[in-house]
Amino acid sequence: MGLEISSVERSGRVEDRGVNHRARLVIAPERIAEHSPFLLMAEDWFAPPAGFPTHPHRGMETVTFVLAGELLHKDHTGGEGRLGDGDAQFMTAGGGVLHSELPGPGGVRTLQLWLNLPARLKRARAGYRDVCLGDAALIQGEGTQARLYAGRLGEVAAPHATAWPMTLVDATLEPGATLALTVPAGERAFALVLDGEAALGAEMEPVSAGEVGWAALLAEDASLTASATSGRVRLLFYASPVIDEPVAMGGPFVMNTREEILEAFADLRAGRLTVPAKLSA
Repeated sequence: MGLEISSVERSGRVEDRGVNHRARLVIAPERIAEHSPFLLMAEDWFAPPAGFPTHPHRGMETVTFVLAGELLHKDHTGGEGRLGDGDAQFMTAGGGVLHSELPGPGGVRTLQLWLNLPARLKRARAGYRDVCLGDAALIQGEGTQARLYAGRLGEVAAPHATAWPMTLVDATLEPGATLALTVPAGERAFALVLDGEAALGAEMEPVSAGEVGWAALLAEDASLTASATSGRVRLLFYASPVIDEPVAMGGPFVMNTREEILEAFADLRAGRLTVPAKLSA
């Protein structure tokens, strides 16, 4: 079954955030229930001395895609890595993480998505997985090329790199080409057009560069069609099961209640944010 586009949203304005740092919100954290489990997405352009030194998170996951340049990351577990063009990082903050994200010498352009976690996973052990461009499955069709980083595209599947299942596809379509993007039953899906103008969904809704096309939610497996009606198109596609729970956001923490947000700040101040929670008997 072909999905329709329920809404098209434009990215926010690019703003200066300091020396060598510009950013904009692609998805603002204002319609959380309608966008669940996706919380926000930010696009950043930054170069030294800008960056994100060591900072905390709890109760959610981040999915960072490097559009250009080089990103250096490190966390409290001792994990670290270097991401380049077309590489993605899937990080589970879970019960608590302290990590840094710094640009390489030539700078970097990134897209970072915040993905919610259900209550039962908000205290999961922190961890991350890098999926480099060359490790993502390459799926080619007539005038189309897609890299599958996680989830499913047609008959091809890739392991979920996050605690909460999520699909991530980087697709390029030549003029006149069409690609069917897999959306499992009950999953929220959207496509962010990076270059060109795509026609999305059963009604061929035009979505231009910098815009997000949100697919209608269905209770059965379906597909979202993307077409390049004129010029070449590049888009990123995301899909993930809806989480129907209360959401409380406070700075870098995403929990279910305000009390849990206050607890996270208290744990951070006391130096116990990254201490694994004890499991009940």
